[in-house]
Amino acid sequence: MTIKEAQIAVDQWIKKYGVRYFSELTNMACLTEEVGELARVMARKYGDQSFKEGETANIGEEMADILWVLICLANQTGVDLTEELHKSIEKKTFRDKSRHLDNPKLKT
Repeated sequence: MTIKEAQIAVDQWIKKYGVRYFSELTNMACLTEEVGELARVMARKYGDQSFKEGETANIGEEMADILWVLICLANQTGVDLTEELHKSIEKKTFRDKSRHLDNPKLKT
């Protein structure tokens, strides 16, 4: 599935099952909540915390939830994520093309 196809699929799902999009502000709060859920799992799997009884390392599920809400926000605000990702890659390439290669901290 391409990013564009994902934007279309989410939009179709919202229109068929979700009644309507939540407000942009509500979705921003939901995005923040989902990022927090991923952070919790990462802290338990890769950090110093341990899982509570019944918790699982559902990293992919949490990432998919983040992507879902981000796509909702993009659809609501008229953002073409494919186009914006291309722009971001170009920007980072121009700005950082040698920055990381020349960083002695990354040469271990």
